[in-house]
Amino acid sequence: MATKEIKTYSLAEMKDKYIGKVGTTHRDVYEYELRMDVLGKMIKSARQERHLTQEELGKIVGVQKAQISKLESSANSATIDTILKVFKALKAEINFNVKLENNFVKLV
Repeated sequence: MATKEIKTYSLAEMKDKYIGKVGTTHRDVYEYELRMDVLGKMIKSARQERHLTQEELGKIVGVQKAQISKLESSANSATIDTILKVFKALKAEINFNVKLENNFVKLV
């Protein structure tokens, strides 16, 4: 009996096919939401590493527990200022890279 070769696809090919090509609005929204989801998970992980509840972290930052919960589930609605305050309260370093064409922008 002859075996049929199974076609394999890379993750990038699957994203292109089912989400949209890089640079399309739908793909940009997907990538943004994915980054915000990862950021929320990082906040939660850092908070748990510090043995803080959402309420305790909220008090340190000056926000309600509900806002910490929203940040952890998805940082979409958070401002950069709030995110920076949260990481500062967690005594965690966060780095942002801005790339213009092929060059990273350095903040001085």
